[in-house]
Amino acid sequence: MAASSKRNSSSAKRKPVRTSGNPARRPVVEAPPVTIGDWIGAARLRTLPLAVAPVVIGTGAAQLVDPELHWAIALACLAVAVLLQIGVNFTNDYSDGIRGTDAKRVGPARLTASGQVAPRTVLIIGLAFFALAALVGLAIVIRTGQWWMLAVGAACIIAAWFYTGGKRPYGYMGLGEVFVFIFFGLVPVLGTTWVQAFHLPLEAWLGAVAAGLFGCAVLLANNLRDIDQDREVGKRTLTVTIGRRATKVLYTVFVVVPFAIAALIALLYPIAWLALLALLAGIPAVVIVWSYRQARELVVALGLTSLTALAYAGALYWAFAA
Repeated sequence: MAASSKRNSSSAKRKPVRTSGNPARRPVVEAPPVTIGDWIGAARLRTLPLAVAPVVIGTGAAQLVDPELHWAIALACLAVAVLLQIGVNFTNDYSDGIRGTDAKRVGPARLTASGQVAPRTVLIIGLAFFALAALVGLAIVIRTGQWWMLAVGAACIIAAWFYTGGKRPYGYMGLGEVFVFIFFGLVPVLGTTWVQAFHLPLEAWLGAVAAGLFGCAVLLANNLRDIDQDREVGKRTLTVTIGRRATKVLYTVFVVVPFAIAALIALLYPIAWLALLALLAGIPAVVIVWSYRQARELVVALGLTSLTALAYAGALYWAFAA
C-alpha cells in the first residue's frame, strides 16, 4: 500500500501543470527588461583591447619613420577600430540570435537570443556603429589623401558583417581565424602605420603578425568555450573541426609566438624585452585553457588574453617611440 502511494505521488509530480481556459490566453513568460548592464555585456568589452592593441603598435611603428606623434590621426584610427569592434559584436549578436546559435551560450549577455531586445533593434545598433566607423575612416582618408583606403575600409565592414551574417557566414566554416588574423592584425597595424608615416617598416609587419595571433588566440578561447553548443547547431568553427586538445595546442602557440617576435625585436630595441611582462596575464590564460572544468572559466581566459595583447602592444610602442 505504501509502495502504491509512493508511485501515485511520483506520477503526480511528473504530470504537467494544466491551465484552464483558452490556450491563447495562458500567461506568457516574458524576458526581463533590458538594462544598461545588458547593453554593455552585449558590446563585449573584454574584446576591446584587441581593437586598441593594433593601433598602439601601428602608431609606434609609424614613429620609427616619423618621430612626430600624429595624435589626431592616431585617435581617429583608434576610434575606427573600437567602433568596428563594437559594431561586429552587436551584428554577431543579431545574426547568431536569429539563427538560434546563441540559445545556450555561456558568457556575456545575448540580447537577441534572450528576447530582451527586438532583433531589428540590435541590427540597427550594430549598423550604426559601422556607419560611425565609416565616417571617421572617411575623415582619415580626407586628411591623408589616401583615397584608395576607402576600399580597405569597405572590406573591413564587409568582413565584419559576413563573419556570422549572410547566407554563408565564414565564421561557420572554420575560416574565422584567417579573417581575424587579417582584420585584427595586418590591416589595423599596417593601416595605422601607413596613414601616419606613408611607409611600412619591417617592425610594423612583425607587430601586425603578433597582434593577429593574439586575436586568433582570443577567438580560439571563445570557440573552445562554445564547442558543444556549436556542434549541436552545426556551426563548424575551427575548434569544432580539430577538437579540444588541438585547439589548446594551437591557442598556446598563438600566445607564445608573439613573445618570440618581441625577443627578435628586442635585439634592436631593448625596451621590447618589457613585452615579457605581459606574460603575467598570458600564462594564467594558458593555464586556464589547459585545466578548465567549466566553460565559464574560459571567459576569464578570454579576458586575460585580450589584456595580454594590450600590455604587449604598450611595450612595443615604448620600444619603438623611445
